[in-house]
Amino acid sequence: MTEADDITEIRRAVQALCGEFPGEYWREKDRDRAYPGEFVDALTRAGFLAALIPEEFGGSGLKLDAAAVIMEEIQAAGCNGASAHAQMYIMNTLLRYGSAEQKAQYLPGIASGKLRLQAFGVSEPTSGTDTLSLRTVAVRDGDHYIVNGQKIWTSRAEHSDLMLLLARTTPRDQVKSKTEGLSIFLVDMREAKGKGLTIKPIRTMMNHSTTEVFFDDMRIPASSLIGEEGKGFRYILSGMNAERILIAAECIGDAKWFIRKATDYARERSVFARPIGQNQGVQFPIARCYAQMRAAELMVHRAAQVYDAGGNPGEEANMAKLLASEASWAAADMCVQTFGGFGFAEEYDVERKFREARLYTVAPISTNLILSYLAEHVLGLPRSY
Repeated sequence: MTEADDITEIRRAVQALCGEFPGEYWREKDRDRAYPGEFVDALTRAGFLAALIPEEFGGSGLKLDAAAVIMEEIQAAGCNGASAHAQMYIMNTLLRYGSAEQKAQYLPGIASGKLRLQAFGVSEPTSGTDTLSLRTVAVRDGDHYIVNGQKIWTSRAEHSDLMLLLARTTPRDQVKSKTEGLSIFLVDMREAKGKGLTIKPIRTMMNHSTTEVFFDDMRIPASSLIGEEGKGFRYILSGMNAERILIAAECIGDAKWFIRKATDYARERSVFARPIGQNQGVQFPIARCYAQMRAAELMVHRAAQVYDAGGNPGEEANMAKLLASEASWAAADMCVQTFGGFGFAEEYDVERKFREARLYTVAPISTNLILSYLAEHVLGLPRSY
């Protein structure tokens, strides 16, 4: 079987699984602001969330390009991969920089579903995307670290067993380079809850299960440290590229859902004794969104290929995230416009997906920060911040 055949089979399998979770399931979860645990469990049983885990640990050992296809198809089916996507991109840090002991301890449980690795503790209220200015600190105390600080937008913390946490282990004024002194920890939240770890949900415009997390003298074993102390910022950069590629793939899936939804409706909806899709005023926006989506799709797969080849996909990953999120949002707006008043009715799922799609021009990195990155690191313009 060729790689193309494998991808085709993955698409079919994801589509079949997602068919078991129709719009009503997601509407109910959205109304109740409930976590879609049944959906995440189904993805786990099917092996999709273990796609990047090597076969020796119970995973599928797939490349990022295949993982991107999984996330794309979830979104294209009208489901919400945000409930589980963190496990895909958090996995990168553990796989690349975790010790043999850490991999043996955690990966089999994650692959089987006994453990959920869904929470990524990076952003803070005072620093936002200025990661190097984070204030959460971890101080070595014998065989433990003591953690104090706060994280925000730590999605799925309430539904995860493990958290990947970035904290400062050396004060910023004591390091030679501003990128040094940050460390990565794999925190077992089952042990930490109620013992210095507090999780508070944040209600948002979409059902995203996001939280703020507080650390008050939280003690974690020194063995929680991933890689070398002080090198955590470099470690997460690679993971952030994987995150942007996977979320860009989700945006492509969303755009495909909106385009298909609008196209089907434009064929069926008749006004003035003719289908509205016969009018160029309706046709052209749909066609433009399709072209925009396909162009972004090429960049997403290009970024994944660079990543899988072991290169530095910083440029490609950022462009993929930028182009795909804008294509998704343009398709969302077009779909609402095509549906007219019915686009605001819950039963069509358009308004729910519209709210969900809006997130990705802001998170996990905003459009402006991507443009700043391209200006400085690709075009060689002076740093703007």
